[in-house]
Amino acid sequence: MDEEKRITLRLPADLHARLTEEARTERRSLNSEIVHLLEAALGPVSGDDQSP
Repeated sequence: MDEEKRITLRLPADLHARLTEEARTERRSLNSEIVHLLEAALGPVSGDDQSP
């Protein structure tokens, strides 16, 4: 990532626990796990930022 943005994110406690456990299993930080899951869900970044 060329540029990073900080955000404040509120999560339900049970979702936080699930993400924390998955991050531990995958040997990632919680932040890296969330980024990984978001990138997987959204798919590859296209070179065209224009809306159709």
